[in-house]
Amino acid sequence: MQLLTLTEIRRHAQNGAAVDARVHVQVEGASAKVTREQKPYCELSLADAADRMTLRVWSDHPEFRACGSLKSSDFIELSGEFLQHQQFGLDARNWKVRPLAAQERSELLQGPPELRAKQAADWVYITERTRSLGDPRLRALGEAFLAEHGDRFRRTAGARSYHHARRGGLVEHVAQMMRIAIEIVPLYPQLNLDLLIAGVLFHDAGKLWENHLPETGFTMGYDERGELMGHISIGLELVNSLWRKVQTEENAKAWSALTPASEDVRMHLLHLIGAHHGEPQFGSPVSPKTPEAMALNYIDNLDARMEMFSAGYLVAKPIAERIFDRVRPLPGNLVKPLEKFQAPSTDGPPPIPKTNPETCRLL
Repeated sequence: MQLLTLTEIRRHAQNGAAVDARVHVQVEGASAKVTREQKPYCELSLADAADRMTLRVWSDHPEFRACGSLKSSDFIELSGEFLQHQQFGLDARNWKVRPLAAQERSELLQGPPELRAKQAADWVYITERTRSLGDPRLRALGEAFLAEHGDRFRRTAGARSYHHARRGGLVEHVAQMMRIAIEIVPLYPQLNLDLLIAGVLFHDAGKLWENHLPETGFTMGYDERGELMGHISIGLELVNSLWRKVQTEENAKAWSALTPASEDVRMHLLHLIGAHHGEPQFGSPVSPKTPEAMALNYIDNLDARMEMFSAGYLVAKPIAERIFDRVRPLPGNLVKPLEKFQAPSTDGPPPIPKTNPETCRLL
């Protein structure tokens, strides 16, 4: 059987066909439960680098007793026949399980090659964009952040469940937001590019505590600081702390004659972090009050929702031809997108133009 990721299995199973495959996963949890008829079963929560599935092991399954011995943080290979169940989502039948060897576990933790390469390229892009900031204050602040917290940044998810909810997802989210910012700034000359890029870099910096994943697994734990303060408050505190560190005596002298004033730069960056959710009902303590803050809010929402669509099509239940059930928090049912236009093939001789009889009579 071919070794696939959970996401690859979902793609293959979208048309209703069963997929014979092996998958390497971490056990996030194993719970003993009972049906409404009081029949016992075991519910396994499984995760790999980019996806999750829930497997229900019924009491008459050959592996039922073995599942009772599984515990959180175990690494296993699940091999069998996978299919997309209308009620339960991704499911498996005729399956068996075995523990992973040390090398297999190491490879699983690194993530699939395609995702690993994408996140590595995105990280390089983030560091390069940060180094290219023209404002020396924002550049020093960004470089200090990446130097001190880079390893943690690269293991942080973009969110707990809705978008980029995987280790390294925040790197993907921030890099794509930077690309969008670079493209729109020429269209709106009033935007301050340095400030906007810095706002993108720091807008979710507090998630390094709220949505951080360990080196040894794919289970996102809970952090007391994240619970008590939330990522926006943590981000504000982080920027102020880093600002004090980079505001050395030498830098203070060099920056004293710069325009705009350093205190204005700091305040506007803090505003971007505080306002990036757009409205108080979504968690922002203040609404966007500058062009950069408004742009950051829309860029953040655009990238998050495009990711929600991409992930949603893989898990949404079909309810009619080309229509899928709603995937929250998207506002309605999903509809299959229109295929991109493909120009007709130009192979072969050009078509012979039709002759107009009226033209022939005139000649």
